[in-house]
Amino acid sequence: MIRVVAIAFCLLIVDGSVIHMKDIYPMSSRIVGGQDAPEGAYPYQVSLRSFGSHFCGGSILNSKWILTAAHCTINKSVNSIQVVVGTNSLTTGGVQYLVERIIVHENYDGGVIKNDVSVLKVAEDIPFNERVQAIQLPDCDTVAGANLTLTGWGRTSYPGYLPNRLQMINLTALSTEACRERFSGVNSVFNSQICSLTKSGEGACHGDSGGPLVEDGHVVGVVSWGMPCARGYPDVYSRVYSFKDWIQAKILENPE
Repeated sequence: MIRVVAIAFCLLIVDGSVIHMKDIYPMSSRIVGGQDAPEGAYPYQVSLRSFGSHFCGGSILNSKWILTAAHCTINKSVNSIQVVVGTNSLTTGGVQYLVERIIVHENYDGGVIKNDVSVLKVAEDIPFNERVQAIQLPDCDTVAGANLTLTGWGRTSYPGYLPNRLQMINLTALSTEACRERFSGVNSVFNSQICSLTKSGEGACHGDSGGPLVEDGHVVGVVSWGMPCARGYPDVYSRVYSFKDWIQAKILENPE
């Protein structure tokens, strides 16, 4: 099985084009082809920061827990992450919370970017208001053709800079089979992942990692990896429905 790592001379052929495996790697934080999100429209969105700098997104599950990607938190200490809620801006507003615990999926594999989910427990309760709210886990699985919304502070071009304002974009779910075909059948897309694809010039980029992909008010995906950025290939997300039991179990195992 080809592992999704940066290996020199390891190539993919996609639609007749040569793609280096090093071009496929975890998203790290602007949405390409999106637009500024309305103030307060996505109150579940959080910014994960390290020493004041945004590095990943996440979503509020309840007053204590944040959902994000494993590759955002692996090998990080609780002292190196702050959770900022309640703002669309990276430079102003919001409330910052310290992190008490980081739980990375025990079967996370950074080589093939599998089981890319983690949860963070903040050190004190997050009070809810019109700008800060939890989002629900999915009640059912997402199917191809579903209408999705992605939000984040990832780069708006590649290479490029992080936007100050939270970005949003509407996307369409792609079947796992069609997603694999887009990557020429390489076994790097798993059933525990969701793909989205609209058109070249629209999609996730560095800095969106860990952020929420939402369907009908439920977080159904966590930004995981893709071809940087918005080059006409699918973006890949951890399928939250596949990890729902794991997420709920970790929260229950770690009460107040």
